[in-house]
Amino acid sequence: MQPDTDSKIETVARKNLARVLESDIAADDLDLDVDMVGVYGLTSLNKVLFLMSACDDAGVSLASFTEPDVAEMTTLRDVTKALTRHAGEVA
Repeated sequence: MQPDTDSKIETVARKNLARVLESDIAADDLDLDVDMVGVYGLTSLNKVLFLMSACDDAGVSLASFTEPDVAEMTTLRDVTKALTRHAGEVA
C-alpha cells in the first residue's frame, strides 16, 4: 500500500473510533498504541460498530476478517494495519 493510502486509512480509523467512543476525545488525540478497551472503554458492541463503519469508509469488506482477526485488533494501530492489508481488494 502507498503511504498516502496508509494515511487515509489511519484517518478513517481515527474518525470512526472517535465517533463511537463515549467520551469527547478528538480523533487526532487518539493514541494508536493503547488498548482500546482498557484505555478508551470501547465496548464489544461499539467495537463492531466502529469496525463496520471503518470498513465501509475504507472500502474494505468486513467479511475479510475472521472472529480471531477481530479479537486480535486491540489497538487502533492493529485496526489500521488490518484495514491497510485489505484495502483495494475486491469485495
